Amino acid sequence: MCVKASRESLKMELLADVSLLPGEERITDKDIIYICPFSGAVKGKVLITNYRLYFKSSDTDVMVTLDVPLGAISRVEKMGGASSRGENSYGLDITCKDMRNLRFALKQEGHSRRDIFELLFRHAFPVSHGLPLFAYVSQEKYGDNGWNIYKPIEEFRRQGLPNNKWRITFINKNYELCDTYPTVLAVPFKSKEEDLRRVATFRSRGRIPVLSWIHRENQAVIIRCSQPLVGMSGKRNKDDERYLELIREANNTTKLTIYDARPNVNAVANKATGGGYEGDEYQNAELIFLDIQNIHVMRESLKKLKDIVYPNVEESHWLSSLESTHCSSIVFGR
Repeated sequence: MCVKASRESLKMELLADVSLLPGEERITDKDIIYICPFSGAVKGKVLITNYRLYFKSSDTDVMVTLDVPLGAISRVEKMGGASSRGENSYGLDITCKDMRNLRFALKQEGHSRRDIFELLFRHAFPVSHGLPLFAYVSQEKYGDNGWNIYKPIEEFRRQGLPNNKWRITFINKNYELCDTYPTVLAVPFKSKEEDLRRVATFRSRGRIPVLSWIHRENQAVIIRCSQPLVGMSGKRNKDDERYLELIREANNTTKLTIYDARPNVNAVANKATGGGYEGDEYQNAELIFLDIQNIHVMRESLKKLKDIVYPNVEESHWLSSLESTHCSSIVFGR
């Protein structure tokens, strides 16, 4: 009896030092085995809240603590089945957005896995299950109002704006021009509000070319925008063409360089859905495709990179394995 009480006391102590955030609530806790990629099977206890997954080992010889925000989890899967044989072959496999794979083993008794799987799955992906994001239930108090920390006017002034080449506009103050752009934008000084509205009709999602960064000394700028709505018919928009010319003049250069992140073939294919790219009708401009593949190719490349460095690096095939990820061509553009 005393031994059992001692064990229960130890279990309680394992999670006693977990400091919950204001608004954070305990959902469940359970005895579990963490399959550590470095130390092997580690016994301990896992706690799931509406904000995190927390694990602490009970083995004094191997001290392991995991504190994973649920928002960092990208996938939760069941490992093994009812007929699985072998030690620690039945449990959960959790994939995180920071390249970690966390594997937990459970005893094959009753519904030991089903309950924790369903609770973790629901709270790791709350919106899909009708639950609020933790950000909306958090009761933490901050000294500064987050909406007042970023002050766009002051940020533009820090960069030397407005000046005789660039002006600040509030045309998007109600997010009517573009619902994915800030309310305060920097545009060429010579442009007028009606020009911006006409250009917005020719840019995907209304994302007109706007200033993102400017060099204080030589006035070189980085502009961001979406693809023009050229389509299969090769539509033109004189206002858009003139607007890019105003950007070139404000940049005080003879040629405007346009970098398109997509591969050329993808940009051409986008014409079929109404998109496209800047053609020869844009005077004094050079278009360069950066050949960055779509998100699915990028995700697969990242997965391959993770596989060769985590949990161990295989030195004998390091260079060939690295080459197979295509990371160098993505990063260096070749």
